[in-house]
Amino acid sequence: MTDRAVERALGLLAGMALDAALGDPRRAHPVAMFGRAAAALERRIYADSKRRGTVYAGTLVAGAAAVGALAQRLAPGRTARVALTAVATWTVLGGTSLGREGRAMAAALRAGDLAAARARLPHLCGRDPRHLDVRELARATVESVAENTGDAVVAPLVWGAVAGVPGLLAYRAVNTLDAMVGHRNERYGRFGWASARLDDAANWVPARLTALLTAACAPVAGGSGRRSRAVLRRDGAAHPSPNAGRCEAAFAGALGVRLGGANVYGGRVERRPHLGDGPPPEIADIPRAVRLSAAVGWAAAVCCAAGAAAWAGLRQAVRGRSAVR
Repeated sequence: MTDRAVERALGLLAGMALDAALGDPRRAHPVAMFGRAAAALERRIYADSKRRGTVYAGTLVAGAAAVGALAQRLAPGRTARVALTAVATWTVLGGTSLGREGRAMAAALRAGDLAAARARLPHLCGRDPRHLDVRELARATVESVAENTGDAVVAPLVWGAVAGVPGLLAYRAVNTLDAMVGHRNERYGRFGWASARLDDAANWVPARLTALLTAACAPVAGGSGRRSRAVLRRDGAAHPSPNAGRCEAAFAGALGVRLGGANVYGGRVERRPHLGDGPPPEIADIPRAVRLSAAVGWAAAVCCAAGAAAWAGLRQAVRGRSAVR
């Protein structure tokens, strides 16, 4: 195992611990700063064109990776590189904030404050909350916790394990661009195409790792790993997203609930297939989903730290054999 592998593994675990202790940075969040830069570039180069959208996405993602690579190169020593990886990991993770939003939603629903619950929903997802009742708000929350466990927790850790700080920043750039322009509407159907496809590709492996870890961690939420795997195999591919469906199906099976149904986005209705066999989620299922999400996040952190070390050791062994030859 190389020193760099140890640094990367320690940095990922330390970043996960920082996120657990502090949540998202309160001020000058780097993701918000990136979003402002992306919006400024969009204003300059936007056109209803896949080509322009590809240039837009490529420029921003490559720029984020370059910043990470430069920072990693300039870090003066082992301690600095561990600290840099930890801070970058903390910056791009969203697990603790996701859990806080889920618990806040559950509290509002338990208090019977539908207005507060509807006001909080945009913190979790983009669907229109104005006419949602308690059960639909609970479903939206559980689905959002499941999906965001993949793209706000597991995926950054995977890309941090694969490519260090450049991987962390590039992944968050991809995911942020998908949220900003990766929409199937008149403005972004072509311009946002590359951002949406990049996000699909970047999340393909992390989503499936999320699903497997969800099944493994199901007992934390009083659920069944066997049922989670069964629903994943049967329903995971039914969702229109190649990645979100895996996370949501695994959560549905683990929690013993049924997800899916009609969702409204800006006046447009999307009917999602049902995932799972149980009843629709209730308020009590939201804290269970949050506990499961946190367990999956820590399991992913350990797996990714171990994977980073193992991958670096394998590369070192291969290089050693090549040098002998």
